[in-house]
Amino acid sequence: MLKVSCNVLSDQSQAITQCGFMGRGPILTRGHRRNAVVLGSGSGSSNKGPILAVVSDRVIGSGSGSGSGSGSGTLADRLRLGSLTEDGLSYKERFIVRCYEVGINKTATVETIANLLQEVGCNHAQSVGFSTDGFATTPTMRKLHLIWVTARMHIEIYKYPAWSDVIEIETWCQGEGRIGTRRDWILKDHATGQVIGRATSKWVMMNEDTRRLQKVSDDVRDEYLVYCPREPRLAIPEENSSSLRRIPKLEDPAEHSKLGLVPRRGDLDMNLHVNNVTYIGWVLESLPQEIIDSHELQTITLDYRRECQHDDIVDSLTSVEPVEDAEAVSKIQGTNGSIAATENNEDLRQFLHLLRVSGDGLEINRGRTEWRKKHAR
Repeated sequence: MLKVSCNVLSDQSQAITQCGFMGRGPILTRGHRRNAVVLGSGSGSSNKGPILAVVSDRVIGSGSGSGSGSGSGTLADRLRLGSLTEDGLSYKERFIVRCYEVGINKTATVETIANLLQEVGCNHAQSVGFSTDGFATTPTMRKLHLIWVTARMHIEIYKYPAWSDVIEIETWCQGEGRIGTRRDWILKDHATGQVIGRATSKWVMMNEDTRRLQKVSDDVRDEYLVYCPREPRLAIPEENSSSLRRIPKLEDPAEHSKLGLVPRRGDLDMNLHVNNVTYIGWVLESLPQEIIDSHELQTITLDYRRECQHDDIVDSLTSVEPVEDAEAVSKIQGTNGSIAATENNEDLRQFLHLLRVSGDGLEINRGRTEWRKKHAR
């Protein structure tokens, strides 16, 4: 059932990027109740009602440092603007776009969007009781030293939110065959309810000690599928979807390159691996400036092929992928009233990307981006 192309999984017995899109959180009991605190009317939309912050019922021990011992949950729980949906099978959270999350287009950057996807995934996992010492690891996974690692990430952005906009992100996960799982997201403008983006990701299981891929056992599936939709639910319909398109390897000589990229300390996650949002920035570093000036990113797809360590030096390569030679550009007609399509395909630009270890040329990931012409503001 796993729809990841062969090239995605062929090299993944080598370590793949590990990150927090699947989420992480403290252990809670099944059926754990959560309360809500009214914080205000949110973005000012009169028909949306009050914004609710999740409050956990779990008891804080005397060593937690909270000083209250009231059992009312952590301060983060009380202030977080998110909660499980009524059926408990997905999670929604609202975010305000901060000024430091806005880029040269005066809108949120794609890195900001990716970070928010990661945050809401983590909070979802926390809300259903998965661990804080890993990434959405179940009790069986922790016992066997198993972790989730990203195989593919696909993000579509139809409209970028601006500074102070409030966006609502819904996320859920579900099984994907015997060797993986997937997480999907839908992004909406909270004020209007308009769908402004969608994303989907594929995950595989890896042994943390041997760094080898492993099939998802029935025990693990039973632990997490109880929190997943009973019927398949896709944020991006897969028929003619660009999210499934194979990404060919970009061969030398590339048309554009940025060589010698070095991970900063701030790029590392808690496991001392480069966080996968950093890869997005590296991919964009080798894009020609004239595209950055005249177009905005519409779609990005990344296949993760190996981990990047703190002492690796990375080369970013980019070449044009002619639209007429590529597979047909999809028009995603979603179930939530949004159409991801460029008004004029002549304005659409596509690029292939490759991140590799400088020197030995080992692949870190492959990517494809699609860019639409900027509208006059």
